Amino acid sequence: MVGRVRRVTKRTLVVKLSPNVTDITAIARAAVEAGADSLSLINTLLAIAVDSRSWRPRIATVTGGLSGPAIKPVALRMVWQVHRAVPKTPLIGIGGAMTAEDVVEFMLCGASAVQMGTANYVNPNAPLEVIQGLKRYLADRKLTAPKSLVGRLEIPSRLRGVPQVVAG
Repeated sequence: MVGRVRRVTKRTLVVKLSPNVTDITAIARAAVEAGADSLSLINTLLAIAVDSRSWRPRIATVTGGLSGPAIKPVALRMVWQVHRAVPKTPLIGIGGAMTAEDVVEFMLCGASAVQMGTANYVNPNAPLEVIQGLKRYLADRKLTAPKSLVGRLEIPSRLRGVPQVVAG
């Protein structure tokens, strides 16, 4: 699909990746090879909520998307994995960013930009607070630009080269 879209447009093509897959890095590589300019990840995680009193699902469609802070650790892991798989491709980190610290974590894992969704519902001033917090964070570390954080997650030397555990 990405290749077909690329053939009919010269516009910037951002491809959103779902976390509900076996190997997000394989899909990321395929999207980039087909012409994606950047990737956004992740979307909601497939989930279910159950009402223990009625013994029924709480969601009319039985399953639905889990989002917000609960998915941040999964989103961070997937951003980190995809950044390692396609290091030159700009990534937009999505999933539970509520604070400047959250944004920094996404950037350290490889995100060039971070989307804030749930935070806007909880606190309409969140984006402004995050910008101020990010400015303070950079100033405290004598850094001049957020891009200096992208992909800088430091893996302890004893773990470098160690295969990462894949659940399943």
